[in-house]
Amino acid sequence: MIKKSLVVFVLLLLVGCHAKKSVIVIQKDSRYNSSKYKRNTSSTPTKSIAVNGTVNDYIANYKDVAMSNMKNYGIPASIILAQGILESGAGKGSLAATANNHFGIKCHNDWTGETVLKDDDAAQECFRKYNDPAESFKDHATFLTGRNRYASLFELPKDDYEAWAKGLRLAGYATDPNYPEKLISYIERYELYQYDSQVLGKKFTLNKKKMEATAIADSSTLGEYEVQKGDTLFSIAKKFNLSLEDIKQKNNILDNALYVGQKLRLK
Repeated sequence: MIKKSLVVFVLLLLVGCHAKKSVIVIQKDSRYNSSKYKRNTSSTPTKSIAVNGTVNDYIANYKDVAMSNMKNYGIPASIILAQGILESGAGKGSLAATANNHFGIKCHNDWTGETVLKDDDAAQECFRKYNDPAESFKDHATFLTGRNRYASLFELPKDDYEAWAKGLRLAGYATDPNYPEKLISYIERYELYQYDSQVLGKKFTLNKKKMEATAIADSSTLGEYEVQKGDTLFSIAKKFNLSLEDIKQKNNILDNALYVGQKLRLK
């Protein structure tokens, strides 16, 4: 009877030890599956950018905030929109997607908010991260108005977008020597100066022929063309003196189908 009891006790002890070991393993796994662990490893912002990718959509979404910033801070709306389009890739660039940063503003010493790292002029440079695009637009305005090196810009006429574009480059906003030309190209192609006119109370009439001419000139310079309403592969090839096959090959197009806003490589 004593031997039988001893055997039962030993078996119960072994089972108890095995069960206790299993619980430790489960607790360890659950620790790595906690919500806190997941949040710490995610770099995706909680809010997404409210644009669907095309330049025209970008303008429609942000022209009002650009005009508001022009009224409040004195920066031409055309310059704000052109910089946003160029710096963010019309909202499709990696900084805009991951950090809501539409103007490529780096951290600098005075930034205390969230940051992201991205290769730019040097590897893994620090850029500002915002909760939403509206914060980026506001910070862009305070960034320009709060730094002495941009002070000369605010002595320029508010409707002289060419002078503003060149002044930004001279003040060191961008290192690209063609930065002013790119801004001016977007402003004239999409007639962004109409928003300056609205803020200043000046009359403005859309010039569709000029838009088409500047779009062709812009595309020839930058090597890219955005498909407009009514475009066909044949008409685009004719505009830029290219063959249909050349355009298809450069853009991996298998048929003649196009859509408005599509970007085509020309070089």
